[in-house]
Amino acid sequence: MTGLRVCLAWLVLWAAVAAQAGGAWSGTVTRIADGDTLWVRPRLGGPPVKIRVHGIDAPEICQAGGPASRAALAQRLAGRRVQVSPQRTDDYGRTVAALHLEGEDVAGWMVDQGHAWSYRFGRDGGPYRAQQADAQAAARGLFADQLAVEPRLFRKQNGPCDSP
Repeated sequence: MTGLRVCLAWLVLWAAVAAQAGGAWSGTVTRIADGDTLWVRPRLGGPPVKIRVHGIDAPEICQAGGPASRAALAQRLAGRRVQVSPQRTDDYGRTVAALHLEGEDVAGWMVDQGHAWSYRFGRDGGPYRAQQADAQAAARGLFADQLAVEPRLFRKQNGPCDSP
């Protein structure tokens, strides 16, 4: 009977790892670094995974609007269960993933509320360009400041800043 239990335990562990490695999984948000980086503890176990939210670029934490962006994401997600749909791994080893809270696209919400920019790809306005245009027209969040600097330009001029 012990052999059967060990075999079943390995099977459950393998299924959990396979689900997290390739497909969507759910977990609880344990920490927020800034407006587009957080940690999610997988529901099936294991250590929290560092996630970079796909499709957005939030202000750096040391940049104007950075603390407000982080606070908005924390207020929305801290301690809550989210669906994580991994897309790739970035140059910093973070899992770049789409996140959903109760079916709502977290990245779209962040841009729509004026807490992040749609991540631009060359001349393409990014996946949330319509939400960004709406937030800019309504002067929501960071778009209320006409001098707000896109994070990519801020990093180019100042370098990155450390997240607390």
